[in-house]
Amino acid sequence: MSNIILDAELRTDLGKGASRRLRHANKMPAIIYGGDAAPISIMFAQNKFFKAQEQEAFYSSILTIKVDGKEEKVIVKAMQRHSHKAIVNHADFLRVDETHVIHTLVPVHFINEDTNAALKAGSIISHNMNTVEVACLPANLPEFIEVDVAALEVGHPIHLTDLVFPEGVTSVELGKGEGHDQAVVSIHAPKVAVATDEDAAEAAAE
Repeated sequence: MSNIILDAELRTDLGKGASRRLRHANKMPAIIYGGDAAPISIMFAQNKFFKAQEQEAFYSSILTIKVDGKEEKVIVKAMQRHSHKAIVNHADFLRVDETHVIHTLVPVHFINEDTNAALKAGSIISHNMNTVEVACLPANLPEFIEVDVAALEVGHPIHLTDLVFPEGVTSVELGKGEGHDQAVVSIHAPKVAVATDEDAAEAAAE
C-alpha cells in the first residue's frame, strides 16, 4: 500500500471569502471529519497537493496528513476541482480507525487485453466499471482490483461475482443482494455496415 504523507496547516479564517483569499495565495482549503474527534479545517500548498493527487493511489490509500504536530489517518471522500484550471478548490477527508470497516472506491486494472483473441480479431471491449466500491478494514484496503480479460469472449461479460477480491475485502454492491451483480467488462463484435437498397441502387448506377 502506498505511504502518501501530506503536510497541512490549521485554518482559522473560515467562510467563502477566506477560501477565495487562500486560493489567491496558492493555498487550498480542506476539512477532516469523522471518528470521535471534532472536524478540523486545514489548508495545503496548492502545487504540492495537486501533484500528490495526480497519483492513482491517492484515491485508494490511507493517507497521512500531518497538521499541528499530529498525524491524521484519512481517506478522500470528496474533491472539488476547478472547472478549467489545473487546481483543486476543496477536499473532504474522512478519518479512519484501524478497527472499523471503511467503504471506498478503488480502481479496476484490466490486464492482458493485448493477448485476447476476440480483440485481436477486431472485437470491441467495453469497460463498464472503472472503479468498484469495497468494504474492508483500513489495513486490507487494496490499491486496485485486477481483472484478467485474456480469456474473455464475446457475449460473456465478467461480472462483480467473477472478481477476485483480496482477503478481508468485499464488494459493497454485491452486499446489497440479488440484482446487483453488475457487468464489469464485456466484449462486443464489431458493427458491420449494412447497405440499404438505395445504396445498392446508387452503386449499380455508377
